[in-house]
Amino acid sequence: MPGQNHVLLLCCLCSLGSANWLQNIGTNLFRSRGDIMLGGLFPINELTSNLSQREEPSDIQCNRINSLGLALSLVMKFSVDNINADPNVLPGVRLGFETYDTCQQPAVIMKPTLLFLSNGTTEEVAVKCNYTDYATRAVAVIGPLTSEMSSVVGKLLGFFLMPQISYGSTSDKFSDKQLYPSFMRTVPTDKWQVVAMVELLKVFGWNWVAVVASEDEYGRQGQRQFSALASKENICVAYEGLIPIYSDPVPTIKDILESVNETKVGVVVLFSLAQPAAKFFKEVILRNMTSVWVGSTAWALHNDISTLPNIDKVGTILAFADMSPPLALLDPYFQALFSQIQQQRLNQSSHDPTLDIPSMDNPCPACWYLSPDNMSLVKDTLLQRNAFSVYAAVYSVAQALHSLLGCNATICQQSSYKIYPWQLLEELKNVSLDINGTHFEFDDEGNPSMGYDLLVWTWKKSQVKFREIGNFYLNLSINSTLIEWHTVSNRVPQSTCSADCGKGEVRRVKGFHSCCFDCIPCEEGTFQNHTDDIQCTLCPSGKWSTPSSQSCVYPTYTYLTWNCYESLGLVLAGVVVLVCEVSVGVLFLRHRGTPMVDAAGGALCGLSLLCLIGCSASLVLFLGKPGDLVCRLQLPLNAIFPTVTLSTILATSLQILYVTEFPEKISAHLHTFRGPGSWLVVLACSGVQAGLCAWFVQEAPTLTHFRTNLEVNFVTRFLSCPVTPLLNFGISLGFPGVLALVSFMCTFMALKPAGQYNMARDITISTLAYCVVWVIFVPIYTGLDDKNKSIAHVSVTLISHMGLVAAYFFPKCHLLLKRPELNTADHFRAILEGTITPAQEQPAQ
Repeated sequence: MPGQNHVLLLCCLCSLGSANWLQNIGTNLFRSRGDIMLGGLFPINELTSNLSQREEPSDIQCNRINSLGLALSLVMKFSVDNINADPNVLPGVRLGFETYDTCQQPAVIMKPTLLFLSNGTTEEVAVKCNYTDYATRAVAVIGPLTSEMSSVVGKLLGFFLMPQISYGSTSDKFSDKQLYPSFMRTVPTDKWQVVAMVELLKVFGWNWVAVVASEDEYGRQGQRQFSALASKENICVAYEGLIPIYSDPVPTIKDILESVNETKVGVVVLFSLAQPAAKFFKEVILRNMTSVWVGSTAWALHNDISTLPNIDKVGTILAFADMSPPLALLDPYFQALFSQIQQQRLNQSSHDPTLDIPSMDNPCPACWYLSPDNMSLVKDTLLQRNAFSVYAAVYSVAQALHSLLGCNATICQQSSYKIYPWQLLEELKNVSLDINGTHFEFDDEGNPSMGYDLLVWTWKKSQVKFREIGNFYLNLSINSTLIEWHTVSNRVPQSTCSADCGKGEVRRVKGFHSCCFDCIPCEEGTFQNHTDDIQCTLCPSGKWSTPSSQSCVYPTYTYLTWNCYESLGLVLAGVVVLVCEVSVGVLFLRHRGTPMVDAAGGALCGLSLLCLIGCSASLVLFLGKPGDLVCRLQLPLNAIFPTVTLSTILATSLQILYVTEFPEKISAHLHTFRGPGSWLVVLACSGVQAGLCAWFVQEAPTLTHFRTNLEVNFVTRFLSCPVTPLLNFGISLGFPGVLALVSFMCTFMALKPAGQYNMARDITISTLAYCVVWVIFVPIYTGLDDKNKSIAHVSVTLISHMGLVAAYFFPKCHLLLKRPELNTADHFRAILEGTITPAQEQPAQ
């Protein structure tokens, strides 16, 4: 004010809304400059109907009181009076204020804004090239309430570096200090509200939602930010809608609700101002729609919505509200204030009727009739939670002035100097204070160190209560057990386009939304790396996975343990064969030197039995955990032992062939054939087999090397000795079969000696059985897995041995045990002497 150096003017742009019950109350306080009653006449109204933004200022009629705006303006008065009453804040300096109504209209807000920017001596803004030393009528502007109005005046105030502290504008665009260098606020930016909303959806697994917003700066910006962040967090926005605020919204709301129903979402995020939200819920109630409604701070606690008939039937409402500590002295202050207004009215003998006509200087004639009966104006929950924002805005300016003026506990050193807006702005950036136990400061973008409370609407006898269930400041904390869901058995509602995939399944997106998908199981060698993967991940080298896996594992190897059923069966069979072989060997040993044993080969017969016993015993190498040494011995032992046995049979077969085909020459060479010749045959065949086995061992990899170079395409594999190269393996195992085949060919056409033992018969049957068993083995072996190959190999070896014992040795044992009288040289003359008489009438024994 001109000539009053100790009065600093703060200006508040408050937007005030409808409450018909306030039409008959009023006061004449708004331009009073008393120590307690700071005010005078100022407009606090809103439009009576939706008008176009193109309306001329002179055509706009703001003649309906907004109870919230009126109450917030009174909180500003409370804040200033409280500061003036505290001698420690600005000693010797008294704050004053002027309050003007925005009417939530851009055309209305500009005039008071320009008034604040005037130089104080006039109501005009001076034109200068440099405004550094330009002292404005107001040193700071508190407000306006909405982002829509702040965007109208923010850049203009920023040009003059006039501190603007909003108590309700939450749009994140004001954090841009290039566009709004002097804008600050005492409520969190919508950027954090959007983060809080997305975190809330993630807590309950809701990824299929609709987002509806009011068609203003606040709603559009919030909707854009939410959709962008939701997309990054794999939350699909099934539908986006805007509620008009400058035209009839009902037709648009009907279309929005139709679309919401079509998308079948279970959660709707409503980012809207209170008035559009109220009209939206009216239509929701008419349609009997139920859902989970996630509300923004602008309407979360608003009476226009919480008092709607049947609002308790719309479902579950979860809403965010600004963190706001209570102001203890607020209610007593207004009780005293309204009492004084009532007393002034009662003491006044007459009242000028012209003062009841709203005007710019007297916008609230009804306020003249305020009384303690109107305390509900300031007891409203919405006002109580927003009062702190106004108080913090005023108090931060006072604190900045305290620093700028060099104040101490008794006096401000520079109170006689002019205050330039840019000076105050610099001090405001560094404000850090505690208000009613709550720490408060601004960050580099002018945003406060405040968060949100998460509330759930509850009803008791149709009365709404706002239950606090969590809070958000950088992170969301929530106690979901406090939520009363409007569902069967109080279960958490679901809102997903597709059910979550099972373990080891990835998503194949269908349509345009990533939340709508089919679940595809991962194949072998791939795995599900994350729950939201859209394709399976290949296993790294050295690992593998089973179908529908969530991870890859190093392979494990199994083998024929000694206690498994297969091993026990093989051991039992091997013991039976060994018993038979040992029994035959003992019997032959007891009858060594007899004609039958000599005819069977004598010492060579004992060697063949020992080799059969050794081969059967060596089969234990197939049991237990294999190693490099075991694998080096497994095939050679399993090949050489049968070769020795069959080579002795081959030597006997060659004798029979020679006796049969060259009877006239046999006498001269029989001794050679039965002696050195037979040993030579055995040694030759054994030498060839030893060479073949050495070749195999040389070419075959060790088990360690085989495992190292093995391509891992399995999780569990039977570990057996490698049989590569397959050619070497086949030749080594096939050589005894060749010996058996040659023996068979030598004897199957041999003549049956009359009255003598038919040795050719034993050789023919035994070698035929041996060949048949191994011929059958080959195609079966190729079609088996590694485990069954080992089992088959051992089994066939035992069967072939048993065939040799049964067909070649058992007939001789029968003779030794049951027909000992036939164990004579004459009965074996064909083999021992080379004399053979073809059988005519009596078959050979």
